[in-house]
Amino acid sequence: MRTHAALPVVTSVRDGHARVLVGGRDDAGRGQTGFVELSLRDARVTAVMSEPVVRFGELGTFDDRGALPSCVLEIGSRSLIYYTGVMLGQTVPFYYAVGVAASDDGERFEKISQAPILDRNAVDPYLVASPCVLHDEGRYRMWYMSGTRWTMESDGPKHYYHIRYAESSDGVSWNRDGRVCIDFKPGEYAIARPSVVRDPDRYRMWFPYRGDRYKIGYAESIDGLVWQRMDELVTFAPTKPAAWESDMQCYPWIFDADGERYMAYNGNAYGLTGFGLARLER
Repeated sequence: MRTHAALPVVTSVRDGHARVLVGGRDDAGRGQTGFVELSLRDARVTAVMSEPVVRFGELGTFDDRGALPSCVLEIGSRSLIYYTGVMLGQTVPFYYAVGVAASDDGERFEKISQAPILDRNAVDPYLVASPCVLHDEGRYRMWYMSGTRWTMESDGPKHYYHIRYAESSDGVSWNRDGRVCIDFKPGEYAIARPSVVRDPDRYRMWFPYRGDRYKIGYAESIDGLVWQRMDELVTFAPTKPAAWESDMQCYPWIFDADGERYMAYNGNAYGLTGFGLARLER
C-alpha cells in the first residue's frame, strides 16, 4: 500500500469504530484491497491491516493489474466482497470486470473463481465494474457501472460509462438487459461506483459523476429501477484544510451508525490523497 486509499467501503461499525475496505497500490501501481479501522468520533484512522484481503490476480487473469473494493454483502455468517478487477489494454488503457471473494469469518477471504462473475457481453460490450449489491426481498439486486463507448481524443482514448441494473437468485450469476438507472446529463461522460441504500420509504443512491471533474450526485427511486437525479441536494460544508479534496470529491459510500448517516469518500486524484468522512446534517 504505497499510494492511494481509494473506493472506501464500510463493512461494520462497533463501539464508535468503523471497519473500512480501501484500495491501495503497490510500487508497480497494482491495486489491492485491505482493511483499516476508523474512529467515527474524530474521523481518525486507528489501525491499518498489514496484508491485503483481496490481492491482484495471476498474470493473464482479469484482475492481474488490480482488485479494488466495490461493496460488501453479509448473508448470514458469510461475507462477500464484490470487487473490480483491472487488466491493462492495448488499444484502450484498461479493461474492467467484476469478481467476488468470500469469507466465513469476515477475516480471511478467498476468490470464488479466477474468472469474473460479471464481464463484457452483448448487453455490456465495453466494460463492467463497481457494483453495489443488496439482498432485497429474496433476490439479489445490483447497480453497476457499464461502459457505453470509447472515443479517440487528441490525448488518447476516452471512456464513457453510466449506471445500469442486474438481478440474481444467488449473487453470482446475474441477469441483465441493459436497463439504465443513472444516465448522462449534458457534458458528462463518467458516472462511477454507486452506493445504494434502501430506506423504509424509498431507495437512495449516491454516485460520482464528471464532466470537467468528479462531483458527488444523488438520486431517489421507489422501486430501484426508475431513478430521479437530485444532485443539487448534495452539498459539503467547508473543511479545513480543504486541499485534499479541492479538485474532486468522488466514490461515496453511505452507512448508518448510532442514529447518524455518514459518507466515506475520496478526494483529489481518485484516492491518492486518501479518504474522508462526512456526516449528514438533517
